[in-house]
Amino acid sequence: MQFGSDNQTGASSQVLEMLTVANSGFTHGYGDDHWCAQATEDLKKVFSCDLEVYFVATGTAANSLALSCLVQPWETMLCHHQAHILQDESTAPEFFSGGARLIPISQKAGKLMLAHLARYFHSLADEPPHTPRVGALSITQANEAGLVYTPRELTDLCSFAHKHKMHVHMDGARFANAVAALGCSPADLTWKAGVDVLSLGATKCGGMVAEAVLFFNRKLAESFIHRRKRSGHLVSKGRFFGAQFVGWLKDNHWLELAGHANKQAHHLEKKLASFSSISLKWPREANEIFVTMPRQLADFLHNSGAEFYQWPANALPPGIELEEDEVFTRLVSSFVTTDEHIDHFCRLIHKYESTNNLGR
Repeated sequence: MQFGSDNQTGASSQVLEMLTVANSGFTHGYGDDHWCAQATEDLKKVFSCDLEVYFVATGTAANSLALSCLVQPWETMLCHHQAHILQDESTAPEFFSGGARLIPISQKAGKLMLAHLARYFHSLADEPPHTPRVGALSITQANEAGLVYTPRELTDLCSFAHKHKMHVHMDGARFANAVAALGCSPADLTWKAGVDVLSLGATKCGGMVAEAVLFFNRKLAESFIHRRKRSGHLVSKGRFFGAQFVGWLKDNHWLELAGHANKQAHHLEKKLASFSSISLKWPREANEIFVTMPRQLADFLHNSGAEFYQWPANALPPGIELEEDEVFTRLVSSFVTTDEHIDHFCRLIHKYESTNNLGR
């Protein structure tokens, strides 16, 4: 009953297999090896374009180093009010960029919209050198409310950003889940829509320690190798990054893993709909489910061995307030989530409702 996060799983057998193969023999260090070269070629094929690829160990490093290439220290980076780069990376983007400021503009909405950008620029004071200049827009796909951006939505956001001289970064920690959910090509969700750089995460979807920064606008990558080295994120045995991505991408393995996670989230969502004590708060579009439940039920589930996170109330949809005895929670499925995990979890909810004379 592990619904805490999809980064709590191990690696997929196919990724582990490739790591074992890569472990034998000698090769050059720091990513100058045939595994990283093969992974780069595989990514070019997956995204149907030429691009620059750099591998790092963590999503925070991927996001922060990518953003540092897009902005100057006196600029700002616009994002969703629940963006991981804003809420969960301990000001790393500001640190890596030398001081560029993160600005949330989504007004509690589930996704960034053109109206948010238009409103921000309408109210923006433009008095250089006194006021900071806007340098980048960051979009999370799938995002922190579990929602996905369609190609049309991304194209509109990117077009506005480029018109206002912003570069566009995409946090793709769950990019595979978004591709699997929408059934479109990775290219449609990135460079074809106008995304300049993607932080592509494999760690939450079958990788062990595997993040890649993909520059579609290759000019923006000029300083990345120095930023990565200077910050201590250039790994000497880089072959193990490359091998993970080779195994992850082979035969669309990454989309199979993401598709399974999405399917299990859909299965869980349907089963939860039958309980009177559970209320879905955001539409489920990938592999994350956001619900409210009685605090006593959450405690009962945790004490019974279920793993999930209580979520901050400011991530609720606009106009929805928590009752005093309620908690807002996030449930995440993964590539290893089984029907039995879901059934066991739901049996516990049924037991709680029966004991407390609840039901529909």
